Amino acid sequence: MNNHFRIIDANLNRVSEGIRVIEDIFRFEYESSSFTQELRSLRHHVRNSTGIIMPELLNSRQTELDPGVAISAHAHDDKRKNKMDLIHANFKRVQEGLRSIEEVLKTADKYDIAKQYESIRFQAYALEKKCFNFCSSTQKMRKNIFPDTDIYCLTAEELSCGRSNITVVEEMIRAGIKIIQYREKEKSFREKYNECTKIREMTQAKGVKFIVNDNIDLALMTNADGVHIGQTDYPVEAVRKLTGDDFIIGLSTHAPEEAMKAQDAGVDYIGVGPIYSTNTKKDVCAPVGHAYLEYVLANISIPFVAIGGIKEHNLVDIIRRGTRCVGIVSEITGAKNIGQKIKTIRKKIKEYQNDI
Repeated sequence: MNNHFRIIDANLNRVSEGIRVIEDIFRFEYESSSFTQELRSLRHHVRNSTGIIMPELLNSRQTELDPGVAISAHAHDDKRKNKMDLIHANFKRVQEGLRSIEEVLKTADKYDIAKQYESIRFQAYALEKKCFNFCSSTQKMRKNIFPDTDIYCLTAEELSCGRSNITVVEEMIRAGIKIIQYREKEKSFREKYNECTKIREMTQAKGVKFIVNDNIDLALMTNADGVHIGQTDYPVEAVRKLTGDDFIIGLSTHAPEEAMKAQDAGVDYIGVGPIYSTNTKKDVCAPVGHAYLEYVLANISIPFVAIGGIKEHNLVDIIRRGTRCVGIVSEITGAKNIGQKIKTIRKKIKEYQNDI
């Protein structure tokens, strides 16, 4: 009987702690009084239902003899990727613990109490669904989300036929582009800051998403919508901690394992490429071709931008495979008439999409 009470006691602690983790997230992260109260009531219900056998539970506790303590200390399978993952893991912890309590109580001839814990377990299932629906709706309410669009434009002043980035961005916005990345590697920090400040003003006035390449500090200082980083830049988790949830993070990827890691890390979109050979970006890797693009289409659920050497003449092979958004640099920045070039590319994208 003593070991029965040890199992119940251990799982009561496990369940209560799991609920408390979720409760604190909804209290301090989401500031939801209704969910905080509901989770608090559930936690108290878990504890109060064992009041009649609490002395036996405490007397049975022998933490120093529990082999699970040492196992847990050396475990590495309890890492959490993000807030949703943390909530999910703790709900499972709660539900599994409740089931264990319920079954052991039955063998300890405490059937009436066991049925109480069965009822609590079903409450936990229902509450989990409510919590995740709330979290999903909150995620959709983010101010900054990657737009559903066809062309992702980037600046490249040295490939803009003598025009400034400001002039080129102005033409992009006038042509209806919904997302623009500022990518300038050689300019001074002051030059970048001044240009980004102006571009942020222009894009914000027209509801265009503004992304800064590499420089997280510059993106934050100029109130950009997001930042795009590479494989050798700061880790996604560190960037997210610095920028917060309401900030678009994009990551360049060149292989399946990089795409999967990016998705697991919680980026908002990935760059997929370079699809073809390109001279637009220095120190670029070899072309990944269509094979990697097809992998992403089949296995990755977050938005992606196909990029690298994409021109008007090779759009067909990208779009007919199912790509929704393409990143185009010199084909647009170097066009004599930027507005007309964007209009032509958009027309071809629609034509190729209709062929799918």
